[in-house]
Amino acid sequence: MKKYAVVTGASSGIGLEFARILAKEGYGLVLCARRKERLEGLKKQLQAECEVVAVDLSKEEDCFRLFQAVKGKPVEVWINNAGFGNFGAFRGSSLKKELEMVDVNVKALHILTKLALRKMEKQKGGYILNVASCAGLMPAGPYMSTYYASKAYATSLTRGIAEELCQGKSPVYIGCLCPGPVNTEFNQVANVQFALHGIGAAYCARYAYAQMKRRKVVIVPKLSLRGAMVLGRFLPQSLYIRIAAYQQKKKKYGGAKSVAVPGSRGKDA
Repeated sequence: MKKYAVVTGASSGIGLEFARILAKEGYGLVLCARRKERLEGLKKQLQAECEVVAVDLSKEEDCFRLFQAVKGKPVEVWINNAGFGNFGAFRGSSLKKELEMVDVNVKALHILTKLALRKMEKQKGGYILNVASCAGLMPAGPYMSTYYASKAYATSLTRGIAEELCQGKSPVYIGCLCPGPVNTEFNQVANVQFALHGIGAAYCARYAYAQMKRRKVVIVPKLSLRGAMVLGRFLPQSLYIRIAAYQQKKKKYGGAKSVAVPGSRGKDA
């Protein structure tokens, strides 16, 4: 029987690279993003059965519309990749953009994770990968406070579910991808430039896919970053947060104040 994979945020960056990998692995694809023209362009490139679902996951009804589109398909892989960030001091940053970020990074991920999990348990197996960030493994991120909090939600939710599935001997896997900077459109959307050198989106997706198949729960795709995350556990949290604030200030894009950036939403890591 033909198996299917769902990728949200598939129009660029990590999501696009996951689509390419899954096409090569022989999956039928269901690609989701806001930008239909981007998805149609990707569909023409892939040597795979491919369905495009243009939705805005900041809207709850679109989350359910996406699930309805795949309800009758045997979905083996579900990649929750859609998400975005924003730079700026909390008191002055856009409330509208932050609430939209919570809707996409938290609410949509929560809804789709629950629906995908229930579907896969009925099917007796499957893989769910939530694309989070190393930000979700840290205590806080001043100047990107809402983004860090949203990724902490994603990592905590995923790890909690993973333990439930382990204790229940479920055949379904769930894990979270927690990279550092990845070279995608995230910078323009978040209004930052990374202080650290980013990894390629293709490498990030390949590494994550391999670790997902090995059923690794928390996936951090760079050795130096894994070391930094381990070291961070031994620092006083107040010091860790001050260091994070210093690093965030170095990301400030062109010295501009935080603004809501129109157009496409990219995914970092």
